[in-house]
Amino acid sequence: MAPLLIALQFLSRLPVRLPGMPAPQAVGRSLLFYPLVGLLLGLLLCLGQWLLQGAPPLLQAALLLAGWVLFSGALHLDGLADSADAWLGGFGDRERTLLIMKDPRSGPIAVVTLVVVLLLKFCALAAVLQLHAWPALLLTPVLGRAVLLGLFLTTAYIRAGGLGQALADHLPRRQGWWVLGLVALGCVLIAPGHGLASVLVAVLVVTWLRRLMIRRLGGTTGDTAGAVLEIVEMAVLVVWAL
Repeated sequence: MAPLLIALQFLSRLPVRLPGMPAPQAVGRSLLFYPLVGLLLGLLLCLGQWLLQGAPPLLQAALLLAGWVLFSGALHLDGLADSADAWLGGFGDRERTLLIMKDPRSGPIAVVTLVVVLLLKFCALAAVLQLHAWPALLLTPVLGRAVLLGLFLTTAYIRAGGLGQALADHLPRRQGWWVLGLVALGCVLIAPGHGLASVLVAVLVVTWLRRLMIRRLGGTTGDTAGAVLEIVEMAVLVVWAL
């Protein structure tokens, strides 16, 4: 139960409190429950969409997106902003890129990136609501968090002592691949056509971003992981909207 509570506490702003400092092994196992946290968010989005029936589609999309962001406390958007600043300001240099990521200030490129990603998510969400494609609300958050598990399974964590160090060191790898397989199967069963397309898009996007991270940094950090989640969610929503 502790790994699930750790995942909920880290990935959401739900009032979850752990009784004490968790063991590193429990922290590593919490990655296995990331897709389950995404499923919870997806169910809440579906509930929100049902409660907002009758409201104008654009207002529905805006309210659902606001709830989407509030669920995680904008944690992943912060990682996206830091990564955007670092990728431009790092000028291809590894140490400079890592240093900029630690700077809490956001530059113009971070602001522009956040606006573009949120705008695309909002427009895609509005289109999804008009198409009554409710599985998109359920599956997109699941895939967004599943790719974090896939990222840590395949990519070195390079910031020693960072938040992701225990995740990377104690992740049960065999169980992790089983979880990813079950997530992919579940997406296909729930929505055979769009579900399969969503899985393929998520894999392609995370593969591309992982290649960029390895080329520049040699691995991933917490900030780049958050950026991956946001970009994958945006891409999957766009696929559903199309």
